[in-house]
Amino acid sequence: TGNHLRRRSCNQNRRRMPRLWLLIFAIVGLVLSAESSVKGRGWNDKIDWKSFEEGVAEAKALRKPAMVVIHKSWCGACKNLKPRFAESTEIEKLATNFVMINVLDDEEPSDPAYAPDGGYIPRIIFTNAEGKVQPELKNAARSGQYEYFYPSAGEIVTTMRRAVTSVD
Repeated sequence: TGNHLRRRSCNQNRRRMPRLWLLIFAIVGLVLSAESSVKGRGWNDKIDWKSFEEGVAEAKALRKPAMVVIHKSWCGACKNLKPRFAESTEIEKLATNFVMINVLDDEEPSDPAYAPDGGYIPRIIFTNAEGKVQPELKNAARSGQYEYFYPSAGEIVTTMRRAVTSVD
């Protein structure tokens, strides 16, 4: 009878194990999805992204310029730019010179300084170490309209380099 009880106990434990693993995988999945939804959001998870409030505070505290990427989940132009941005090793390298701020949907700042020539999206805005928007740091390939819109990674890299040299 002792063996019989041990076998029944082992069988019950075996039946519980798949449920335990399922619970563990579900928890790990939730943690990973929560992390990725706050960080790169598809704009390169290797970059140390910050929320708007966190990024502005960190830029001021570290006296480091910031690059603010403003985008919307439903925007076609944002969806087109996102993989180009994410795949650019040059953007990834240059990002270490900035506090990188990822602003999605309703997180967009209401301050009109972050929409110097309109509220279109995506926009990439640069700030100095004091948190002041630098309107002169815009896409040199565009003139007069949508000057903070970048259709290619190369154009972003050009402005990032200008921003780095303007700080030095």
